[in-house]
Amino acid sequence: MKFYIYTLGCKVNMYESNVMIDALKNAGYKETSKEAADIYIINTCTVTNAADHKSMKMIRQAIKQNPKAIIIVAGCMTQVDQEKAESLKRVDIVLGNKNKSKIVEYIEEFKEKQKKLKDIESLEHVPFETMKLNNFNHTRAFVKIEDGCNNYCSYCIIPYSRGTVRSKKREDVLEEVKTLIQNGHHEIVLTGIHTGNYGAEFRDYKFADLLAELIRIEGLERLRISSIEMNELTDQVLEIMKKSPILVDHLHIPLQSGSDTILKAMNRKYLKQDFISKIEEIRKIRPNISITTDVIVGFPGETEIFFEETVETIRKIQFSKLHVFPYSRRKGTVADTMENQIPEEIKKKRVQLLLELSRNLEEQYFKKFIGAELSFIPEIVKDGFIIGHTGNYLLAKKTGTELYQHKEQSGKIKKIEYPYVIME
Repeated sequence: MKFYIYTLGCKVNMYESNVMIDALKNAGYKETSKEAADIYIINTCTVTNAADHKSMKMIRQAIKQNPKAIIIVAGCMTQVDQEKAESLKRVDIVLGNKNKSKIVEYIEEFKEKQKKLKDIESLEHVPFETMKLNNFNHTRAFVKIEDGCNNYCSYCIIPYSRGTVRSKKREDVLEEVKTLIQNGHHEIVLTGIHTGNYGAEFRDYKFADLLAELIRIEGLERLRISSIEMNELTDQVLEIMKKSPILVDHLHIPLQSGSDTILKAMNRKYLKQDFISKIEEIRKIRPNISITTDVIVGFPGETEIFFEETVETIRKIQFSKLHVFPYSRRKGTVADTMENQIPEEIKKKRVQLLLELSRNLEEQYFKKFIGAELSFIPEIVKDGFIIGHTGNYLLAKKTGTELYQHKEQSGKIKKIEYPYVIME
């Protein structure tokens, strides 16, 4: 039988979809296009109302396009809204965020019994579900080390859709990374819902301890953290950054707002000066580091003054790139019940202003490296160029062929052709 997976949402969802792809291929199923699929899986997202609506839209499309296919819905939307999951009459298998790795077992059971299956477990006190990828692309590999979140930001449904923090056993992480390296990967990206809170439930082993072990693995060239909260960049983590070049010159640290009033309303765990001070501390260790961030605009109560405060904070920090999101109401969160909701037209205007600022900041950061010699790992070959990311996440482009793909290359940055730096 042939299958197709449509994935919505974050890198963790993408990782879990890849785990399902692995499991299905290993069981003899063939990946195909959505039009030709006998099995259609939608791995849903519910982080915003818009994500919820898109998940439902993709489910309806799958049912319409593939009336004879086995339809499977999994992920955050079904985990949070079980009534919605129950209402999906033409869906054959409904899963939450646990046991995606057992996808083959569910399909085989459905094929045998021809009866709708539903498995949505509470995530309150469940252990980490160990998953491992076996598909090797020989460049960058994501390793999920953690699931769940304990922060309960007022705008976020994730603690309810993913449960509380639970971490992969250190020996499982180390084994997975070693296997990936042995199969030709040059870079490992640590990912999770709340990656830097890895080990929160362990007594004597935290995120910094894991980093310290990983950088000692023979053959590991680059180690990247997909995202980390400001207050998880502890003295121990910074000391590892200071000593080890294997940790790349790039950190993604969500700011969300540059106004203390809005940060408090969001239930973030820091104020803007805490954030600024941490960035200054990082840059003393790594002066040329790329620091990217997430910003939410139009949060309830965000006046023009508070928005300008955010712009000023961003300019002061000098991020190398912004990921900008208009605030989206999500039923079940504290922020959804707040007064002073911001009109959509104001959100759109503020998003555009920050996107323009992001482009300027990005180009300023690029220009710092004109004439510099940097290395990158080519991920794709297109129109006679090899293209990949440097350690500090510049998208590099250099003349080359497939012979150079997945093999570390170096070159001098000649010029900027946004979004690329051109190497010679």
